[in-house]
Order: sequence, then structure tokens, then C-alpha cells
Amino acid sequence: MTTHTTDGPHQFPALPRYPAATPPAEPLPYHRLALATGDHRWWRPLLGTGVVLVGAVLVTLAVLVGSEIAGAVLDRPRDADGNLLWGGIGDTALALLSLALTIPVVALAARWVQRRPLGTVSSVAGALRWRWLGLCLAVALPVAAATLGISMLLPEPGGSSPEPTWAGLSPFLLGLTAVCLLVPFQAAAEEYVFRGWLSQAVGAWCRSPWIVVTPQAVLFAAAHGWGTPWGFADLVVFGLITGLLTIRTGGLEAAIALHVLNNLLPMGMLSAIAGGLETDETAADMNWMMLAVDVPLVSLYAAAVLWLSHRRGLRASTAPPHSA
Repeated sequence: MTTHTTDGPHQFPALPRYPAATPPAEPLPYHRLALATGDHRWWRPLLGTGVVLVGAVLVTLAVLVGSEIAGAVLDRPRDADGNLLWGGIGDTALALLSLALTIPVVALAARWVQRRPLGTVSSVAGALRWRWLGLCLAVALPVAAATLGISMLLPEPGGSSPEPTWAGLSPFLLGLTAVCLLVPFQAAAEEYVFRGWLSQAVGAWCRSPWIVVTPQAVLFAAAHGWGTPWGFADLVVFGLITGLLTIRTGGLEAAIALHVLNNLLPMGMLSAIAGGLETDETAADMNWMMLAVDVPLVSLYAAAVLWLSHRRGLRASTAPPHSA
């Protein structure tokens, strides 16, 4: 057995150890959770955002490659340009899947770049608060239903459109199944990217909630493409309100609930119409009448959720550390 002495000629002082990262001593609001591990560096949000962007492109390419392989195996027809013809249901499912797969991309960016779990992007509790999400869905349902109902009563800005026809039972059930399975993940993925990752990336440098929510709201609107000024404005307002709601409630649940139902109800209805899911229209194509309807309803939802969160004593920041 070797005996270590303090006066031998071959003894060297021990190399210094870097101290483990220490989490902040004070509670953190949602938009500051990138600092939760105490291992923050100024460049991590930039690198992580690049990872999210590249990852989103890669998963989209993976879905396209997968669809090409499936199309070759199933001998699907192609159009004059050589593009696969999956029909409205198939194309919608592929688009929703491409967006849904950005959730694991955000998870990898959080884990690999910022060295924190996806749960810190979900909420201040370190995970999605499922009971709270259920309550938010209950509040969002009448709001989303009212939005859809009023939109059906408003006149068409370009004149009357052709009378819709029934899609048929099998196409309806197939389309509805695809929408119900994929829309919740698609809508949640957009929330994880914009209200989640981007808000916390800016929040790593800035304390002001107003400064934090503005870039993600504009980028959220831009990601939907340019349709009309009214549509762009509506998406920016939606991003601002849900961004502030996320910070005030300490998590993504309220934003996810409204986003899911705002997408699920109209797409479910379109599944019942022949060719309904083949439409290229998005929220970016909204007219001024829908803007005048949508903004008050989203604001009403936000007010109801904030009232409910205060009534339930919902925590909007991380729990204070226990004293030793």
C-alpha cells in the first residue's frame, strides 16, 4: 500500500476543482428559467436558438423523406411537378407532424445547450401542470367555440363562396382522427418554441416581461407567413397576450389550451367538408372583422385565466430554496 506524505519530493498540490453551478438563491419567474441551473452563459441562448432552428429544418426534411419512402412503397400518384399526391388529409397530417416534432428539438436544445430539462420550459414547477392545463382547456372551449361560431356568421369578404358538401363518413372520420391526434402536439410545439424557448432565451438577458414577449410575438406572426395586415396584427396580439399570460401564470398551460382548441375546432369542422382540409388559408389570412372578434375573445380568456390562477393561488415563480 502506498503512503502519501506531505514532504516527499514527488508530491504536487491538488489541482483546483471548479465549483458546481449553484442555482440562483431567489425565486425565478417563468421567463428567467434559463438561469435556473446556475450554469448560464451569455452565448447559450443564441446557440440553443440556432439548434432549435436547425433541428426544426431537419425534422421537416425527415418527414419529407419519410413521406417519399412511403409514397414509393405505396405507389402513390404524383402531380405534373413530381410531387406526391396525398390529398388534403395526408398533406395536413404531414404538416402537423413536422411541427409537432419540434417539441423534442426544444427538449434537446434545453438539455444539451442550456443543461436543463424540458420541464423548465414547461412551467416553474419543472413539468406541465396537468390539472391546471385541464382547467385552462375548460375555460378555452367556450371561447374557441364562440370564435368559430361567429366566424361562420360573418359575411365572406370576397363575396359568397360555394356551398360546402359533406365529405362522407370515412373521409370525415379519417380526417378527424388525424386532426385530433396531431393538432394538440402541433399547437403545443408552437408554444414550446415561441412562448417557451424564445421567451426564456430573451429572458436570460432581460428582466422586463414586455421586452421578453415582443420578439416572440412578432416571430410567431411571421412564421405563419404574410396574408393580410389584419391577420398579422391578430397573430402578434395573440402572441403578446399568451406570452404575458405564460409569465403571469408561470407556465405554458394556458397558452397551449387556447392554441389547441383554436386549431382543433375549425380543423375538425373542415374534416366534415369535402376538400376542407385542402385549404391553404391560415390565421395570417384573417380579415378585419375576425380581428375585431378575436382580440376581445382572447383578452376575455386571458382575464378569466388570470382570475382563476389568483383564486387557486397558482405559483408564478420557482419555489424559494430551502434553507440549510
